[in-house]
Amino acid sequence: MIIIPKNITDALRHVNYPGSEENLVELDMVQEIRIAGKKVSFSLVFQRTDDPNMPQVVAACEAAILKYVGTDAEVKGNISVKAVHNMERPILPGVKNIIAVASGKGGVGKSTVSVNLAVALAKAGAKVGLIDADIFGPSIPKMFGEEDARPSAERIEDGRDLINPIEKYGVKILSIGFFVNPESAVVWRGPMASNALKQLISDGNWGELDYLLIDLPPGTSDIHLSLVQTVPVTGAVIVTTPQDVALADVIKGVNMFQGKSVDVPVLGLIENMSWFTPAELPENKYYIFGKDGGKKLADNLGIKLLGQVPIVQSIREGGDNGEPVAVNEDSITGLAFIEAAKELMNQVEVRNVTMDPTKKVKVTKK
Repeated sequence: MIIIPKNITDALRHVNYPGSEENLVELDMVQEIRIAGKKVSFSLVFQRTDDPNMPQVVAACEAAILKYVGTDAEVKGNISVKAVHNMERPILPGVKNIIAVASGKGGVGKSTVSVNLAVALAKAGAKVGLIDADIFGPSIPKMFGEEDARPSAERIEDGRDLINPIEKYGVKILSIGFFVNPESAVVWRGPMASNALKQLISDGNWGELDYLLIDLPPGTSDIHLSLVQTVPVTGAVIVTTPQDVALADVIKGVNMFQGKSVDVPVLGLIENMSWFTPAELPENKYYIFGKDGGKKLADNLGIKLLGQVPIVQSIREGGDNGEPVAVNEDSITGLAFIEAAKELMNQVEVRNVTMDPTKKVKVTKK
Protein backbone atom coordinates (compact mmCIF):
# COMPACT_ATOMS: atom_id res chain seq x y z
CA MET A 1 0.00 0.00 0.00
CA ILE A 2 1.27 3.47 -0.90
CA ILE A 3 0.92 5.85 2.04
CA ILE A 4 -0.48 9.32 1.30
CA PRO A 5 -1.08 12.28 3.69
CA LYS A 6 -4.82 11.58 3.76
CA ASN A 7 -4.12 8.14 5.29
CA ILE A 8 -2.33 9.91 8.14
CA THR A 9 -5.02 12.52 8.80
CA ASP A 10 -7.76 9.86 8.59
CA ALA A 11 -5.93 7.76 11.20
CA LEU A 12 -5.35 10.72 13.51
CA ARG A 13 -9.04 11.62 13.45
CA HIS A 14 -9.37 8.66 15.84
CA VAL A 15 -7.19 10.43 18.42
CA ASN A 16 -8.94 12.99 20.62
CA TYR A 17 -7.04 15.46 22.74
CA PRO A 18 -7.42 14.30 26.37
CA GLY A 19 -10.55 15.75 27.92
CA SER A 20 -11.84 17.07 24.58
CA GLU A 21 -14.51 15.78 22.20
CA GLU A 22 -12.48 17.09 19.23
CA ASN A 23 -9.75 15.08 17.53
CA LEU A 24 -6.24 16.28 16.73
CA VAL A 25 -7.05 17.04 13.07
CA GLU A 26 -10.10 19.13 14.01
CA LEU A 27 -7.94 21.04 16.51
CA ASP A 28 -5.37 21.73 13.75
CA MET A 29 -2.66 20.11 15.88
CA VAL A 30 -1.29 17.96 13.03
CA GLN A 31 1.10 19.80 10.75
CA GLU A 32 4.02 19.27 8.36
CA ILE A 33 3.15 15.71 7.30
CA ARG A 34 6.03 14.13 5.38
CA ILE A 35 6.13 10.67 3.82
CA ALA A 36 9.18 8.90 2.39
CA GLY A 37 8.27 5.34 1.45
CA LYS A 38 7.10 3.77 4.70
CA LYS A 39 8.61 6.50 6.89
CA VAL A 40 5.94 8.82 8.29
CA SER A 41 6.79 12.04 10.11
CA PHE A 42 4.75 15.03 11.26
CA SER A 43 4.56 17.70 13.93
CA LEU A 44 2.10 17.95 16.81
CA VAL A 45 1.39 21.52 17.90
CA PHE A 46 0.39 22.07 21.53
CA GLN A 47 -0.77 25.28 23.19
CA ARG A 48 1.77 25.04 26.02
CA THR A 49 5.39 23.96 26.21
CA ASP A 50 4.68 22.17 29.52
CA ASP A 51 1.52 20.37 28.39
CA PRO A 52 1.46 17.18 30.53
CA ASN A 53 -0.47 15.33 27.83
CA MET A 54 2.36 15.43 25.27
CA PRO A 55 3.73 11.87 25.86
CA GLN A 56 0.21 10.40 25.98
CA VAL A 57 -0.84 12.10 22.73
CA VAL A 58 2.36 11.10 20.90
CA ALA A 59 1.89 7.48 21.99
CA ALA A 60 -1.76 7.53 20.89
CA CYS A 61 -0.73 8.91 17.47
CA GLU A 62 1.86 6.17 16.99
CA ALA A 63 -0.73 3.52 17.88
CA ALA A 64 -3.34 5.02 15.53
CA ILE A 65 -0.90 5.11 12.58
CA LEU A 66 0.10 1.48 13.13
CA LYS A 67 -3.55 0.41 13.49
CA TYR A 68 -5.22 2.37 10.67
CA VAL A 69 -2.35 2.86 8.18
CA GLY A 70 -0.37 -0.35 8.67
CA THR A 71 1.99 -2.09 11.06
CA ASP A 72 4.86 -1.56 8.63
CA ALA A 73 4.54 2.26 8.85
CA GLU A 74 7.72 3.70 10.36
CA VAL A 75 6.37 6.34 12.74
CA LYS A 76 7.96 5.67 16.15
CA GLY A 77 10.42 8.44 16.97
CA ASN A 78 9.36 10.48 13.94
CA ILE A 79 6.73 12.67 15.64
CA SER A 80 8.08 16.07 16.65
CA VAL A 81 6.40 18.26 19.26
CA LYS A 82 5.96 22.03 19.04
CA ALA A 83 4.19 24.55 21.20
CA VAL A 84 2.48 27.87 20.52
CA HIS A 85 0.92 30.04 23.19
CA ASN A 86 -2.01 31.22 21.06
CA MET A 87 -3.00 28.39 18.77
CA GLU A 88 -5.62 29.50 16.24
CA ARG A 89 -8.93 27.74 16.68
CA PRO A 90 -9.83 25.81 13.51
CA ILE A 91 -12.69 27.23 11.45
CA LEU A 92 -15.49 24.80 10.51
CA PRO A 93 -13.99 21.77 12.29
CA GLY A 94 -17.12 19.70 11.65
CA VAL A 95 -17.28 20.35 7.88
CA LYS A 96 -15.74 17.61 5.74
CA ASN A 97 -15.84 19.31 2.32
CA ILE A 98 -16.08 22.97 1.32
CA ILE A 99 -17.21 23.44 -2.29
CA ALA A 100 -17.02 26.80 -4.08
CA VAL A 101 -19.64 27.29 -6.82
CA ALA A 102 -18.44 29.95 -9.25
CA SER A 103 -18.98 31.33 -12.74
CA GLY A 104 -16.89 33.42 -15.09
CA LYS A 105 -19.77 35.82 -15.75
CA GLY A 106 -23.22 36.69 -14.46
CA GLY A 107 -26.51 35.46 -15.84
CA VAL A 108 -25.58 31.80 -16.24
CA GLY A 109 -27.79 30.56 -13.38
CA LYS A 110 -25.03 29.96 -10.83
CA SER A 111 -27.24 30.56 -7.78
CA THR A 112 -29.97 28.34 -9.24
CA VAL A 113 -27.39 25.59 -9.70
CA SER A 114 -26.02 26.12 -6.15
CA VAL A 115 -29.47 25.84 -4.58
CA ASN A 116 -30.49 22.77 -6.53
CA LEU A 117 -27.15 21.02 -6.04
CA ALA A 118 -27.47 21.59 -2.29
CA VAL A 119 -31.03 20.18 -2.25
CA ALA A 120 -30.01 17.21 -4.42
CA LEU A 121 -27.06 16.41 -2.12
CA ALA A 122 -29.39 16.55 0.89
CA LYS A 123 -31.88 14.23 -0.84
CA ALA A 124 -28.98 11.80 -1.38
CA GLY A 125 -28.58 11.61 2.40
CA ALA A 126 -25.72 14.06 2.91
CA LYS A 127 -25.57 16.76 5.60
CA VAL A 128 -25.44 19.99 3.60
CA GLY A 129 -24.94 23.70 4.22
CA LEU A 130 -25.12 26.61 1.76
CA ILE A 131 -23.62 30.09 2.14
CA ASP A 132 -24.82 32.90 -0.12
CA ALA A 133 -21.52 34.70 -0.72
CA ASP A 134 -22.98 36.98 -3.39
CA ILE A 135 -22.97 39.81 -0.86
CA PHE A 136 -24.18 42.50 -3.28
CA GLY A 137 -26.96 40.45 -4.86
CA PRO A 138 -28.15 37.78 -2.42
CA SER A 139 -30.84 35.60 -4.00
CA ILE A 140 -30.70 32.40 -1.97
CA PRO A 141 -33.37 33.47 0.60
CA LYS A 142 -35.94 34.00 -2.19
CA MET A 143 -35.06 30.73 -3.91
CA PHE A 144 -35.81 28.90 -0.66
CA GLY A 145 -38.93 30.97 0.06
CA GLU A 146 -37.36 32.33 3.26
CA GLU A 147 -37.09 36.06 2.54
CA ASP A 148 -38.69 36.98 5.87
CA ALA A 149 -36.60 34.56 7.95
CA ARG A 150 -34.26 35.99 10.58
CA PRO A 151 -31.64 33.59 12.01
CA SER A 152 -31.34 33.36 15.80
CA ALA A 153 -28.14 33.47 17.85
CA GLU A 154 -27.00 30.79 20.27
CA ARG A 155 -24.27 30.86 22.91
CA ILE A 156 -22.18 27.69 22.86
CA GLU A 157 -20.02 26.08 25.53
CA ASP A 158 -16.88 28.17 24.94
CA GLY A 159 -18.86 31.40 25.42
CA ARG A 160 -19.08 32.38 21.75
CA ASP A 161 -22.34 33.52 20.14
CA LEU A 162 -23.03 31.69 16.88
CA ILE A 163 -25.72 32.25 14.24
CA ASN A 164 -28.14 29.37 13.71
CA PRO A 165 -28.62 28.85 9.95
CA ILE A 166 -32.13 28.66 8.51
CA GLU A 167 -32.88 25.06 7.52
CA LYS A 168 -35.12 24.02 4.64
CA TYR A 169 -35.30 20.96 2.39
CA GLY A 170 -32.53 19.47 4.53
CA VAL A 171 -30.12 22.33 3.77
CA LYS A 172 -28.69 24.75 6.35
CA ILE A 173 -28.60 28.25 4.82
CA LEU A 174 -26.98 31.57 5.68
CA SER A 175 -27.10 34.70 3.53
CA ILE A 176 -26.48 38.41 4.03
CA GLY A 177 -30.03 38.67 2.64
CA PHE A 178 -31.35 37.51 6.01
CA PHE A 179 -29.87 40.58 7.70
CA VAL A 180 -30.73 43.41 5.29
CA ASN A 181 -33.94 44.79 3.84
CA PRO A 182 -34.62 42.86 0.59
CA GLU A 183 -35.42 46.13 -1.19
CA SER A 184 -32.26 47.92 0.00
CA ALA A 185 -29.11 48.05 -2.09
CA VAL A 186 -25.99 46.75 -0.31
CA VAL A 187 -23.43 49.49 -0.97
CA TRP A 188 -20.21 48.28 0.66
CA ARG A 189 -16.55 48.55 -0.15
CA GLY A 190 -14.59 45.34 -0.77
CA PRO A 191 -13.24 44.90 2.79
CA MET A 192 -16.74 45.21 4.29
CA ALA A 193 -18.10 42.56 1.93
CA SER A 194 -15.16 40.27 2.69
CA ASN A 195 -15.70 40.64 6.43
CA ALA A 196 -19.39 39.83 5.99
CA LEU A 197 -18.45 36.58 4.21
CA LYS A 198 -15.95 35.66 6.94
CA GLN A 199 -18.65 36.20 9.56
CA LEU A 200 -21.14 33.96 7.73
CA ILE A 201 -18.46 31.26 7.64
CA SER A 202 -16.88 31.48 11.09
CA ASP A 203 -19.91 32.62 13.14
CA GLY A 204 -22.37 30.14 11.65
CA ASN A 205 -23.44 27.27 13.90
CA TRP A 206 -22.83 24.72 11.15
CA GLY A 207 -22.17 21.62 13.25
CA GLU A 208 -21.35 18.44 11.34
CA LEU A 209 -21.64 18.72 7.54
CA ASP A 210 -20.59 16.52 4.65
CA TYR A 211 -20.67 19.44 2.21
CA LEU A 212 -20.72 23.21 2.64
CA LEU A 213 -21.45 24.92 -0.69
CA ILE A 214 -20.36 28.54 -1.15
CA ASP A 215 -22.34 30.41 -3.83
CA LEU A 216 -19.80 32.99 -5.02
CA PRO A 217 -20.48 36.18 -6.97
CA PRO A 218 -19.72 36.04 -10.71
CA GLY A 219 -16.24 36.75 -12.02
CA THR A 220 -13.15 37.02 -9.82
CA SER A 221 -13.07 39.44 -6.90
CA ASP A 222 -12.08 40.16 -3.30
CA ILE A 223 -14.77 37.71 -2.18
CA HIS A 224 -13.03 34.81 -3.93
CA LEU A 225 -9.70 35.73 -2.35
CA SER A 226 -11.26 36.14 1.08
CA LEU A 227 -12.81 32.68 0.83
CA VAL A 228 -9.55 30.84 0.05
CA GLN A 229 -7.74 32.87 2.73
CA THR A 230 -10.36 32.01 5.36
CA VAL A 231 -10.92 28.27 4.83
CA PRO A 232 -9.28 25.42 2.93
CA VAL A 233 -11.59 24.91 -0.07
CA THR A 234 -11.90 21.26 -1.11
CA GLY A 235 -12.70 22.11 -4.72
CA ALA A 236 -14.60 24.36 -7.10
CA VAL A 237 -17.55 23.81 -9.44
CA ILE A 238 -17.79 26.14 -12.44
CA VAL A 239 -21.19 26.98 -13.96
CA THR A 240 -21.57 28.11 -17.57
CA THR A 241 -23.96 28.18 -20.51
CA PRO A 242 -23.06 26.69 -23.92
CA GLN A 243 -22.58 30.09 -25.62
CA ASP A 244 -19.09 31.30 -26.54
CA VAL A 245 -19.19 34.52 -24.51
CA ALA A 246 -19.79 32.52 -21.31
CA LEU A 247 -17.25 29.84 -22.16
CA ALA A 248 -14.48 32.40 -22.67
CA ASP A 249 -14.93 33.55 -19.08
CA VAL A 250 -14.95 29.99 -17.75
CA ILE A 251 -11.27 29.64 -18.64
CA LYS A 252 -10.45 32.66 -16.45
CA GLY A 253 -12.34 31.13 -13.54
CA VAL A 254 -10.61 27.77 -13.92
CA ASN A 255 -7.21 29.45 -14.15
CA MET A 256 -7.91 31.48 -11.02
CA PHE A 257 -8.65 28.42 -8.89
CA GLN A 258 -5.90 26.25 -10.36
CA GLY A 259 -3.23 28.97 -10.31
CA LYS A 260 -0.22 28.56 -8.02
CA SER A 261 -1.29 31.30 -5.61
CA VAL A 262 -4.72 29.71 -4.96
CA ASP A 263 -4.25 26.02 -5.86
CA VAL A 264 -7.85 24.82 -5.45
CA PRO A 265 -8.83 21.79 -7.59
CA VAL A 266 -11.66 22.29 -10.08
CA LEU A 267 -14.01 19.36 -9.51
CA GLY A 268 -15.99 19.90 -12.68
CA LEU A 269 -18.19 22.05 -14.86
CA ILE A 270 -21.99 22.25 -15.03
CA GLU A 271 -23.52 23.42 -18.29
CA ASN A 272 -26.77 25.26 -17.56
CA MET A 273 -29.41 26.21 -20.16
CA SER A 274 -28.09 23.41 -22.38
CA TRP A 275 -31.26 23.27 -24.43
CA PHE A 276 -34.89 24.36 -24.29
CA THR A 277 -37.59 21.75 -23.83
CA PRO A 278 -41.27 22.86 -23.94
CA ALA A 279 -43.43 21.26 -21.25
CA GLU A 280 -45.93 20.09 -23.89
CA LEU A 281 -43.12 18.54 -26.03
CA PRO A 282 -40.77 16.90 -23.48
CA GLU A 283 -38.87 14.95 -26.13
CA ASN A 284 -37.93 18.04 -28.14
CA LYS A 285 -34.63 19.88 -27.64
CA TYR A 286 -33.92 23.35 -29.01
CA TYR A 287 -30.28 24.47 -28.63
CA ILE A 288 -30.87 28.19 -28.16
CA PHE A 289 -27.36 29.01 -26.89
CA GLY A 290 -25.45 26.48 -28.97
CA LYS A 291 -24.89 22.77 -28.54
CA ASP A 292 -22.45 21.08 -26.13
CA GLY A 293 -20.23 24.15 -25.69
CA GLY A 294 -19.63 23.34 -22.03
CA LYS A 295 -19.05 19.66 -22.75
CA LYS A 296 -16.42 20.44 -25.38
CA LEU A 297 -14.71 22.99 -23.15
CA ALA A 298 -14.59 20.53 -20.23
CA ASP A 299 -12.93 18.00 -22.53
CA ASN A 300 -10.40 20.60 -23.75
CA LEU A 301 -9.54 21.70 -20.20
CA GLY A 302 -9.33 18.14 -18.90
CA ILE A 303 -12.04 18.62 -16.26
CA LYS A 304 -15.18 16.64 -15.57
CA LEU A 305 -18.56 17.63 -17.03
CA LEU A 306 -20.79 17.09 -13.99
CA GLY A 307 -24.05 17.62 -15.84
CA GLN A 308 -26.12 19.45 -18.44
CA VAL A 309 -29.28 21.21 -17.25
CA PRO A 310 -32.01 22.16 -19.75
CA ILE A 311 -34.11 25.33 -19.75
CA VAL A 312 -37.54 24.44 -18.47
CA GLN A 313 -40.16 26.85 -17.21
CA SER A 314 -40.35 24.99 -13.88
CA ILE A 315 -36.80 26.08 -12.97
CA ARG A 316 -37.79 29.74 -13.11
CA GLU A 317 -41.06 29.05 -11.31
CA GLY A 318 -39.29 27.07 -8.60
CA GLY A 319 -36.78 29.87 -8.02
CA ASP A 320 -39.52 32.48 -7.78
CA ASN A 321 -41.80 30.35 -5.60
CA GLY A 322 -39.16 29.10 -3.19
CA GLU A 323 -39.39 25.44 -4.19
CA PRO A 324 -36.20 24.29 -6.02
CA VAL A 325 -36.84 21.85 -8.87
CA ALA A 326 -34.45 19.31 -7.30
CA VAL A 327 -37.15 18.68 -4.68
CA ASN A 328 -39.05 16.80 -7.41
CA GLU A 329 -36.86 13.91 -8.58
CA ASP A 330 -39.36 12.92 -11.25
CA SER A 331 -39.03 16.13 -13.28
CA ILE A 332 -36.56 16.49 -16.16
CA THR A 333 -34.57 19.20 -14.39
CA GLY A 334 -34.89 17.57 -10.97
CA LEU A 335 -33.32 14.43 -12.38
CA ALA A 336 -30.56 16.48 -14.04
CA PHE A 337 -29.57 18.00 -10.68
CA ILE A 338 -29.77 14.63 -8.90
CA GLU A 339 -27.35 13.17 -11.46
CA ALA A 340 -25.05 16.21 -11.23
CA ALA A 341 -24.97 15.86 -7.43
CA LYS A 342 -23.98 12.18 -7.74
CA GLU A 343 -21.14 13.11 -10.13
CA LEU A 344 -20.03 15.83 -7.72
CA MET A 345 -19.92 13.38 -4.79
CA ASN A 346 -17.85 10.98 -6.90
CA GLN A 347 -15.40 13.72 -7.89
CA VAL A 348 -15.02 14.86 -4.28
CA GLU A 349 -14.23 11.30 -3.23
CA VAL A 350 -11.66 10.89 -6.02
CA ARG A 351 -10.10 14.26 -5.15
CA ASN A 352 -9.81 13.38 -1.46
CA VAL A 353 -8.24 9.99 -2.12
CA THR A 354 -5.72 11.14 -4.74
CA MET A 355 -4.77 14.64 -3.56
CA ASP A 356 -3.46 16.27 -0.40
CA PRO A 357 -5.91 18.41 1.60
CA THR A 358 -6.17 21.99 0.34
CA LYS A 359 -4.53 24.62 2.54
CA LYS A 360 -5.70 28.13 3.21
CA VAL A 361 -3.99 30.77 1.08
CA LYS A 362 -1.54 32.67 3.26
CA VAL A 363 -1.33 36.44 2.97
CA THR A 364 2.26 37.62 2.68
CA LYS A 365 3.34 41.21 2.98
CA LYS A 366 6.42 42.47 1.19
